[in-house]
Amino acid sequence: MKTVLALAVCALVALVAPAHADIEIRKGGSSWAKVENDGTIRINGSSVGKFESDGTVRKSGSSVGKVESDGTIRKGGSSIGKIESDGTVRKSGSSIGKIESGGTIRKGGSSWGSASNCCGSHGGKRTVAAVLVFFSDYF
Repeated sequence: MKTVLALAVCALVALVAPAHADIEIRKGGSSWAKVENDGTIRINGSSVGKFESDGTVRKSGSSVGKVESDGTIRKGGSSIGKIESDGTVRKSGSSIGKIESGGTIRKGGSSWGSASNCCGSHGGKRTVAAVLVFFSDYF
């Protein structure tokens, strides 16, 4: 009986524990960016910054902005947009795109790219939004 209980507990922990995997962002089918487990952001293979657990975004070690837990995107302390819980990305109040739960990234309604290992939760969408807003010329 103890063995069955132990196996059941292990199975439950495996289902509940978050799987930590790198987030890969693809543009036009090609790998473009990756956010590693420790928050390191790589663009085309080169380290360009970091997304910290509190939402701070760093480029070359310096803080350039933050994506707060409620989705507010700040640059230099000022609010510039928001990533909503449904994945809608807003800048200055207007919708500019969406990060869908399945990983499709849309800009202006059209498919821009995709992200893997990320987008079922608001936290994953925040991470992808940080990369798009602070490291892409397209968002």
